[in-house]
Amino acid sequence: MAVTVTINGETRHLGGPVSLSVFLKGMGFDPAKIAVERNLEVVPRSAYDATVLAEGDRLEIVQFIGGGNEPKPENKPLVIAGRTFRSRLIIGTGKYKSYAMNAAALEASGAEMVTVAVRRVNLTDPGQERLSDFIDPKRYTYLPNTAGCFTGEDAVRTLRLAREAGGWTLVKLEVLGDKKTLYPNMIETLRATELLLKEGFQVMVYCNDDPLMAKRLEDIGACAIMPLAAPIGSGLGVQNPVGIRLIVEEAKVPVIVDAGVGTASDATVAMELGCDGVLMNTAIAEAKDPVTMAAAMRHAVEAGRLAYLAGRMPKKRYADPSSPLAGLI
Repeated sequence: MAVTVTINGETRHLGGPVSLSVFLKGMGFDPAKIAVERNLEVVPRSAYDATVLAEGDRLEIVQFIGGGNEPKPENKPLVIAGRTFRSRLIIGTGKYKSYAMNAAALEASGAEMVTVAVRRVNLTDPGQERLSDFIDPKRYTYLPNTAGCFTGEDAVRTLRLAREAGGWTLVKLEVLGDKKTLYPNMIETLRATELLLKEGFQVMVYCNDDPLMAKRLEDIGACAIMPLAAPIGSGLGVQNPVGIRLIVEEAKVPVIVDAGVGTASDATVAMELGCDGVLMNTAIAEAKDPVTMAAAMRHAVEAGRLAYLAGRMPKKRYADPSSPLAGLI
């Protein structure tokens, strides 16, 4: 004789009277992981075998639930041109009051890579202090850059000299468009990237926050994409999070935010977007206490990376109860 019951508000037709235990197993439920209420009375697990479902019974079957079922981002190491780095922070070597201060900030930051500019030697004082006297190129990875270059030819010429001076082939390319904004000239940047790649350089490229241009750089062989957060030295923080997020989503090479970071929260925001690292100079060098700021940046980058891997909750316009209303008895 058929039996009609209501389960969690839905009508079900059973072939005949059946024990609660048999019914639950037939539905694929593990009795140890649920609780059952029959006609407003909780059924103890010990009574499942003896409880026979009858016509008109109303059952509520509940379980504990949690939230968040999106795939967790993979925690890949930072690998640039075949080199693995533990730190995701890169710092510069300009604007410090002294090389000693620069070295102390580098130590506090935990960074393993520093950008270095190529400049003429001082002919009147050839024995003056040099960066390498304070920051050992055998301990840290020097990343020669083309700061101040406004043409592809100047950038290539500068990096040829850098390679001759230290044997460095991993380089940072920036070709600027004008002296006011210091935005990259992307046409010249693309051309210079191609020239450098033909000469065997491994090129990390400073670029604007345009996902299409970033993809173009990757396609021609850049080993890292370095979109600006804001104008160089401005300290304004990430101005176009949507653009940077889109670059991260499409890139198969590391994405390192470069330029515009002002304080620790800016670095964290960049890392929470999924960036692989952050490069900064002015934010540390021009802080009132560069060494302490360097330590703050170290923690900020690490915290942002962990938050990205954890996966933040979605933003909502209105309040949302911690305990879901769906399934409420």
